[in-house]
Amino acid sequence: MAKKTAPKNDEIPVPGTRLKMQDIARLAEVSTPTVSRVLNGSPLVTEETRERVLAVARSHGYAVNRNAAKLRQARTNTVAVMLDFGSHHHGAIGDPFIFELLAGVSEALSIRNQDLLLSPPGLDDARAFRDFHRARGADGFIVLGQGTRDVMLRALGREDVPLVVWGAVAADAGYCAVGSDNFRGGQLAGRHFLAAGRKRWLFVGDIRHEELRLRFEGLRAIGEEHDDVVIDFLPIASMAFNTTAETISAYLAAGRQPDAVFTFSDTAAMAAIGSFKERGLNASRDFSLVGYNNIPPTAHFSPAITTINQKTDVAGALLVEKLMQQIDGGRARSTTLPTEIVVRDT
Repeated sequence: MAKKTAPKNDEIPVPGTRLKMQDIARLAEVSTPTVSRVLNGSPLVTEETRERVLAVARSHGYAVNRNAAKLRQARTNTVAVMLDFGSHHHGAIGDPFIFELLAGVSEALSIRNQDLLLSPPGLDDARAFRDFHRARGADGFIVLGQGTRDVMLRALGREDVPLVVWGAVAADAGYCAVGSDNFRGGQLAGRHFLAAGRKRWLFVGDIRHEELRLRFEGLRAIGEEHDDVVIDFLPIASMAFNTTAETISAYLAAGRQPDAVFTFSDTAAMAAIGSFKERGLNASRDFSLVGYNNIPPTAHFSPAITTINQKTDVAGALLVEKLMQQIDGGRARSTTLPTEIVVRDT
């Protein structure tokens, strides 16, 4: 083994100057490629060499330029996660369900040492997504919520871009999706209303969203089996809590009084309870209510809300797993999660 010699004074970087990889190599008495392997986590170096290089780097405050490293690699190790800002008032997403999904995705990406890039701007059509991917902005995309973008997502599905969507699962979509059986969710709500003897049903939600359309269709399918059931539909311009509450309040003020309400989300169900209460109407006594998503507060709300459970505890890991299959060159099939009703006070 060659004897190590201390670096000459003129070889020691001046304090305050930015250290280069070549400087690390000289101080650690290894080659520059070896330093590169150490800093990129390569297994092709001994533990002794790794520790020596890292000790030199730490002692001189050297920080790896991760962006530059990504450009040298075949992958960026970055996944773009897109939120559906367009479905919320002024782009303000306040639904806890979305953040539960986002937390699950973030955890699954962290386990795989992947960076999360949250909703980069300017991705408004399939071409923009494709160009962002080709420019190595991200290795792939996870879209949380189809919203009214199903046509765009179908166009993106025809591109060679890794993509997984949380939303309605359709055999002809052309892209991989993970979500609940929305049609069955609507059926479960309808059967709950029938069991409670309710006849005047109201669906609250924007059926331009594929998920919500299927929920409405499932509810209607059950209602149409009974001649004495009447189903009304209340579109909501935004998924924001206040907008939902105001729209329901205006509906009731016009003299309509349903005895069963199926809302597009649990937060919408909470808004509905408040709007009905303003008119002296109480959930469970005066009307039945079913929400969607089974977020934790529904069990502790007063009254506790009956809701449709989507198994979000496994959704984040599934979305990431299916995206990584595509990034690795494989194909990923869509998955419909178990969909069940959780009956509570309403």
